[in-house]
Amino acid sequence: MAHYTAEISWRRDGQDFLSNRYSRKHLLRFDGGIEVLGSSSPHVVPLPYSEASAVDPEEAFVASLSSCHMLWFLSIAAKRKFCVDAYTDNAVGVMDKNAIGKMAMTIVTLRPKVTFSGDKLPTQAQVEELHHQAHDECFIANSVKTEVRCEPVFGGIA
Repeated sequence: MAHYTAEISWRRDGQDFLSNRYSRKHLLRFDGGIEVLGSSSPHVVPLPYSEASAVDPEEAFVASLSSCHMLWFLSIAAKRKFCVDAYTDNAVGVMDKNAIGKMAMTIVTLRPKVTFSGDKLPTQAQVEELHHQAHDECFIANSVKTEVRCEPVFGGIA
């Protein structure tokens, strides 16, 4: 069993908290030492109480699904001796009411584009199978109720 940690830190710093007029800007600190500015989404809490340049929880959720999928894809491709030169995903999450009427990330669509090189190049069917297996193995996708879709863009050869 592995444990993963994140420290989330926010301070009022004299802001008018009781009138709901305070910044949602906060710090996300991860166990490797990196710090990332976090905030509520401006779609949820209007500016200036949100920080548009910060990572919001919804973006982090989409990014964690995309990142996990990519890491599994790369691992599986390497084991099958397909050389990946580049991987880009323009993932999108949709916030909507779920089946019980609560706001939730109801769909996350991954749109990975992968570029391969070398003597052994995968077919489109093999690329789709690599993505299917990566989805099945992804720890994050296996951890959430959200429907996670993958729509790979058949990418190219370097």
